[in-house]
Parts: sequence; structure tokens; C-alpha cells
Amino acid sequence: MALRDYIAHCRSKDKALSEFIKNVFGYYPRNITLYQLAFTHKSASESSVGNYKLSNERLEYLGDAILSAVVADYVFRIFPTKQEGFLTEMRSRIVSRASLNKLSQKLGFTEVIHYSHDAHSNFKSMGGNAFEAFIGALYLDRGYDFAKKIIIKRIINVHIDLDQLEQVDVNFKSKLLEWSQKEKHHLDFKVIKSQNQGHDRLYHVMVVIDEKEYGVGADYSIKGADQLAAEKTWQMLVEQNIIKEERHGD
Repeated sequence: MALRDYIAHCRSKDKALSEFIKNVFGYYPRNITLYQLAFTHKSASESSVGNYKLSNERLEYLGDAILSAVVADYVFRIFPTKQEGFLTEMRSRIVSRASLNKLSQKLGFTEVIHYSHDAHSNFKSMGGNAFEAFIGALYLDRGYDFAKKIIIKRIINVHIDLDQLEQVDVNFKSKLLEWSQKEKHHLDFKVIKSQNQGHDRLYHVMVVIDEKEYGVGADYSIKGADQLAAEKTWQMLVEQNIIKEERHGD
């Protein structure tokens, strides 16, 4: 391919992704490279820096933190009379891996994610991961306040039914306990760290199954940390095909 043709090809891809973001979220990116990376799954990584292959994994980490903070602030304000346990549960339901996977499908992310088609069936959380990576790119591109506005106005208010979500009974700790008892596994929730943050105390809980370490959750109550760690562990077990879970709408 001639250099001129290659440049035109790259620009056409940039324009297509930029138009996709404008159509779905209502704004044009300033740094399109961030979003290209957000939609690059590790299976399709073609570039590397040192020993690290460029993919959306680092942006996913950042986006997870930003999304969690925005949703925590949002549910705190929407439910002014609810207690901590309820707020923790609602936040967990909104940002759960299953919820983000379905949300990414509704938003059309599967059409723009760059991945190896041969390995697609092995990546059950690819859409949800890309969604978190997108939030990380959005934050780096436009800052926290702009990202918060997009998350609330273009995502939560449009695609999340809080009334319906409030009625959903998803207790990942109970599901994990039931599964471990049925399959004869030794399950333990261990507080691995706690730290003072102002007048509050942040707890870090790890799930251990048959002496193998799994998900870690952090919250200002042990109960909340248990639930977050249980959800991460449940998703890990599903992705490893240790737990078979029905996937509605796939």
C-alpha cells in the first residue's frame, strides 16, 4: 500500500470512529488516538512499548475507577434517604460486568472493537472491558467533569432503568456460597487490608477458593467489599468456564 493510501486509510478510520462517538455520545473526540486504543483488544494488539503490548487494558483500569466514582456520587444524590448497604448494592448493579457487557451491545461497541475474530468466543467480557476503557479515554481526553456529564446524561439517564434495577435481586456472595457448597469447594472471604481515610475505614476483601486467590473488592464496609469481591470472582469463574452461566440476549 502506498504511503498516501495508507494515510488516507488511517484518516478514514479516524473519521468513522469520531462519527460513531459523536452519534452515540454527542461530542467529537479531541485525541482520537485514545479512543482507538480503548477499542483495541489485546488479541489484536500490533504495537508494543518495551514488553507491554498496546491494548485497552490500562485504560480499562482507569475507566473502572472513574465510572465507579461517578456512579457512587450519582446514587448517593439520587437516593438521599437510603443507607450505605443499599447504595453499595445499587452501584454494584450498575457497574457489574454483566450490566456493562449488555450496555456495550446496546451502544454498538461490538461494531468498533478491534479484536482477533478467531478468538472472539473466548472473550465474554470484551464489550464491558471496552466500555470501561472508553470511559478511561473520555476522562483523559476531556477531564473528569465532562466525563461525569456524559456518563450521567448519555449513559445512565438513557440506558439505565433505576426502578427496574432496584428490583433485581443479585447477591453475588450468596450465589458464590451456594455454588461452592454444591460443588464441594472451600470458600473464604479474607480481609487482607484496612486503612483509615479521614473518619472512615476502607476494607479490602479477597475471595479465596481452595487456597487459590480470586477477586478483591474494596469498600467502606466489609459487607460491601465482600459483594464486590464476590462479583469479580463470579465473573472470573464464568470466563474460565468453571461456572456455566446463561447469557440472555447474546
